[in-house]
Amino acid sequence: MSYQWLTLWRYADTFLEAAWLTLQVTLLAFVLAVALGLLAALAKSSPLAKSSPLAPLRWLSHCYVEFIRNTPVLLQIFIIFFGLPSLGITMSAFAAGVLALGINVGAYLAETFRAGIQSVAKGQLEAAYILGIPRRQIFLSVVLPQAARAVWPAIINNLIQLLLGTSLLSAIALPELTGTATVINARTLLYIQTFSVVALVYLVLSNLFSWLGNMAGRRMFHPPLVTSVKKPGWRWARKWINPVKRENAL
Repeated sequence: MSYQWLTLWRYADTFLEAAWLTLQVTLLAFVLAVALGLLAALAKSSPLAKSSPLAPLRWLSHCYVEFIRNTPVLLQIFIIFFGLPSLGITMSAFAAGVLALGINVGAYLAETFRAGIQSVAKGQLEAAYILGIPRRQIFLSVVLPQAARAVWPAIINNLIQLLLGTSLLSAIALPELTGTATVINARTLLYIQTFSVVALVYLVLSNLFSWLGNMAGRRMFHPPLVTSVKKPGWRWARKWINPVKRENAL
């Protein structure tokens, strides 16, 4: 059994290169997703988007979110990688993967951002308007900090889902973790060992993103985000479970 792991150890550098490529795709796609999600959320929730000149933006953002959220991610990857070349637009597997995942996660972040923006009390916006604060300053100083605090856990969750979604890029021959594991498995036929190593790498990276997200949330938001909630009422429950204590209580 040990010789099988020794055989797999020879591919340690290959696994590291695949992990680094996976991180690159994840971070670049997430930056694109945040930009698209924020623009779509503003187009759907801003009162200015309801006016006639900007109404098409609101309609386009709605169509974008509905189409992306109701179609498979793998199909979107195929459309970008295999479909766009028929229109004269060619790109590498890396660029197609970043674009496809960024567009996909951006649609989900759009609804997340919109929920955060709508969670800000209208009274605060009205007070800011009365004080004569410019709209841009209101968004940056009043809306954005509170909205980000409200949806920060959901943002980190989308980042982790994006990391796991990079495994679909093996379908377009991108040598990320899953694609590399498939190639190594074809060479060694070590099914359990190969895919167990990849699963462990995904687990480590996911927990790393979660830990970094919690640390960033504690630094950015004051008071810090609540990471654990104590379950109330246990003393009261024990009194009713233990008959002796119940009689004493009565």
